Amino acid sequence: MLVWILLLLLILVIFGFGFTMQILWYVAAALLVLWLVGFVMRGRGGGGRRRFGRSHG
Repeated sequence: MLVWILLLLLILVIFGFGFTMQILWYVAAALLVLWLVGFVMRGRGGGGRRRFGRSHG
């Protein structure tokens, strides 16, 4: 979860620089889309890794 928050902060920083440099705005937009897709996919159970709980193997 910490990685997702740090990535979001990085995207926001890039958006801030994007106002001065046009290409960084496009990079930040692409990263934001990737972050959102990853967040949605993880929310649907696509992660596969569990930290808590039992393994029913």
